[in-house]
Amino acid sequence: MNKDAKIDRQREHQANERTFLAWLRTSLALIGFGFAIARFSLFLRQFQATVTQQEVSSPPFFNSETLGLSLVVFGIAVIALAAWRYNRVFWQIERSDYRPNRVLVWILTGVVMILGTLSIPLLLWRERANIAPISTPKNSQF
Repeated sequence: MNKDAKIDRQREHQANERTFLAWLRTSLALIGFGFAIARFSLFLRQFQATVTQQEVSSPPFFNSETLGLSLVVFGIAVIALAAWRYNRVFWQIERSDYRPNRVLVWILTGVVMILGTLSIPLLLWRERANIAPISTPKNSQF
């Protein structure tokens, strides 16, 4: 193997590692976003219950917690797929028979678009609490 071929193979491996790290960042973002969605809806429910002094119910299946959990699970699956893809490409580079495959990119795009679209109704269907404005005495000083 000549020096130029060795350098080219090294560059291909480095590109494969950068691609793996990009998939890893994507999966961490999905997990973080899912966790934030699930926890923020819990905070909003507790806040609404505190302000209105009433029990707040949420839909049994289609709610923010379910969407958040779905994003976390999907993020974990993306990590596994990224490791599998990295290893597959690694050996293809070593055998000099690399063939690009865009199926995982389309799957990831489709699932993120579906989960993102499912979050829109959760934002729009929020029950509005009848919250009275907090009044302060006219002569009070802070």
